[in-house]
Amino acid sequence: MKLVIYPAIEQARLLQVQEAAGEMQVVNALDAETAMTEICDADAFFGKLSVELLSASQRLRWVQAPTASLEHYLFPELVAHTCLLSNMRGLFSDVIADHVMGYVLMFARQLHTYLRRQMRAEWMPVGGEGERSNFVMGPAVVSSIDHSHMHLSDATLGVIGAGAIGKEICLRAAAFNMRVLATDPICRSIPGVVDDVWPTDRLDELVAASDFVVIAAPHTPETYKLFNRDRIRRMKRGAYLINIGRGVIVDLADLTAALQARQIAGAALDVFEIEPLPANHPLWKFENVILTPHIAAASRHIAERHLATLLENIRLFAAGQQPTNLVDKTKWY
Repeated sequence: MKLVIYPAIEQARLLQVQEAAGEMQVVNALDAETAMTEICDADAFFGKLSVELLSASQRLRWVQAPTASLEHYLFPELVAHTCLLSNMRGLFSDVIADHVMGYVLMFARQLHTYLRRQMRAEWMPVGGEGERSNFVMGPAVVSSIDHSHMHLSDATLGVIGAGAIGKEICLRAAAFNMRVLATDPICRSIPGVVDDVWPTDRLDELVAASDFVVIAAPHTPETYKLFNRDRIRRMKRGAYLINIGRGVIVDLADLTAALQARQIAGAALDVFEIEPLPANHPLWKFENVILTPHIAAASRHIAERHLATLLENIRLFAAGQQPTNLVDKTKWY
């Protein structure tokens, strides 16, 4: 058996790959010409597969994608090919879920507003406009401030996509005693957290019931611009939209219009239709919007997890077993 790697990986990782491969030959192709020659009789491939490489292969049975998302990896010939495809899903679930809860806590406790006011040296509680000191607040002002700060156990968090990331988000929200809802095309329950994960045809019901709507779905033909102006209108006026899935799931122009019309309370985005988000985009100026530059998955542990998944799958394939993280190429996940 033969495994071809292209682009080539560094020597330290290559040695571990060779050990995991056992008797399987490993070719670390340094250039496209070598990759094209060696893939002819390769059984497995890791790296960036092209139409040309796939066409040159004669007995390819397994491809390991280096990424979790597949919208930029798949092409019609690969979808139609008989080879198995596995991805890198599951590496980022916990850290992305932490990022989501950071957004939730900021909105619930108005921290995004207080941070901006701190930069201006403004002592002004949200909901207590005009009152500079909490020692002189009357009952009406105190009540107004109390209602501006959310108690998480009173709130509902709805997750779109109950895959590895979505499940971790649900677990964290449940730890804050939030009511948790989820929709997914496959998953029907998250043990101990969500007994009844709704099918995707109940998406609008979830959106209408949630104080925080969290998109944790992949980019597929079905999720492209899933959140347009019409769907955003179905959210509560006091609800927040959070997207850590894929940028194209949310129509940015429609979201901007909805925020300008005060149809929802705010939004937090780590992914965008256009990246980087242009400096002149209106969303930069919204005080009820939190923007992060596609770093929700940032963690010092990702590289080691990535390598561990690759090595485990190589061991499995070399032993005649199916690799983990197999995907349905027709569905993109």
